[in-house]
Amino acid sequence: MLLPNKSNNPKLSPDEYFKWEARQEIRYEYINGEVFAMAGGTIDHSTIAANLIALLRPHVRGRNCRVLGSDAKVGISKSGEFFYPDLLVTCDDRDRNSTKAIFYPTLIIEVLSPSTEAYNRGGIAVFSWPYAIKSKFFKHFRSLILPMLM
Repeated sequence: MLLPNKSNNPKLSPDEYFKWEARQEIRYEYINGEVFAMAGGTIDHSTIAANLIALLRPHVRGRNCRVLGSDAKVGISKSGEFFYPDLLVTCDDRDRNSTKAIFYPTLIIEVLSPSTEAYNRGGIAVFSWPYAIKSKFFKHFRSLILPMLM
């Protein structure tokens, strides 16, 4: 869940955001030049995300893919919108040496809760990655992993 930054700070460029966030004690998402504090999660939320990471890891082993948790930032583009999904998979060589954000995710998973579902479906869905849903990896994930979660 995002907590709005209520101060009257000027909008930040992506570079200013990265430098500023590196000095903060908590994480912030970046939308249209504004920063939004990330709220803490719950034990249930963390358990679900950890279980998904554990389920995904064996399926990407040997495929030149990485499974990353909620500390990995995803960038919509080099110039804007940066989010922290609960977990993601990247198989793109362009992300191999990324240190600030992943720009070519193969799969993004956000664990929904009643309090964040409206935002996640409304706000983040606007910035979704349509190729993630069409990827072979996602189809493999959907057929093998999702039935285990039901």
